[in-house]
Amino acid sequence: MALNWKTGGLLLGLVFFAAVLLVKPIGVSTQFVILDGIIGDAVNADLVTQTEDGYASTNAYLDKSGGKYAKSVANPLNYSFVFVLAMALGGFLSVWARGGLTRAERSVPALWRANFGESPAKRYAAAFVGGFVVLYGARLAGGCTSGHMMSGMMQTAVSGYLFALGAFGAAVPVALMMYKKEVSA
Repeated sequence: MALNWKTGGLLLGLVFFAAVLLVKPIGVSTQFVILDGIIGDAVNADLVTQTEDGYASTNAYLDKSGGKYAKSVANPLNYSFVFVLAMALGGFLSVWARGGLTRAERSVPALWRANFGESPAKRYAAAFVGGFVVLYGARLAGGCTSGHMMSGMMQTAVSGYLFALGAFGAAVPVALMMYKKEVSA
């Protein structure tokens, strides 16, 4: 059973509102950096150290904001990191509750097939490259779509509206270029 987009949008809005009201605005891209830091700290024990003033790192990015990111690396079971893990778990549980992926759902979608062929490997490679570009852009911009656009617009931040304008201004032409062939229902 698919969730109606209106119901899903309302639920998403309520989750964002509750997060801002109870904890802080939602943003997830920084947590990928924190995960990198956790892995780096496991390999190099000197990456993050506890000082009298808090936490410090030999990595400039982790050390910024007064060692806030270094603290998250040293103590990863914080709200933001657990939230990102819960998103992945929620996706898995959603698929599991629906009975897993059927053979038809595991196959190449018709729109992809019409534009790029049958190769699942090509589709996964494109998804990986696209995800990498989006994550790189998010870090370059200092935040991700959930932080800039969704949380930002909810808080009526001008930067959130500008980010949304830029994101859709780039996404729509790229989608039109990539998916020239349509699939009739």
